[in-house]
Amino acid sequence: MNTNTQTIQGILSIAALLCLIVGFFNLFSPEINNLLYNKIFYVLIGASFFLQAPTLVNKNFVYPMYAAAAICVIGAFLPQDSQFSGLKTIGLFAGVILSIFNRPRQVRK
Repeated sequence: MNTNTQTIQGILSIAALLCLIVGFFNLFSPEINNLLYNKIFYVLIGASFFLQAPTLVNKNFVYPMYAAAAICVIGAFLPQDSQFSGLKTIGLFAGVILSIFNRPRQVRK
């Protein structure tokens, strides 16, 4: 992964974390908190997954990571009362799991 991509991904991750914290602690009006906590957070995480996908060590995980990114972003724009509003959370968990299983294995001596 080149330095620019790592930097952008880091900025996206920090911004997503800030959205999560601000929305969780209700620091703004309910409308702003909802926008940050339920929409922008998932869009930022989806963008981060999208940037991470081509850098995955296991190439079998590249397209599933793109799918997880798309599900996060699409799910963020679905209405809260929709039966599919949970898609964004599924995309989040899928992306995190793919990231965890993509870690290079440590060779013990």
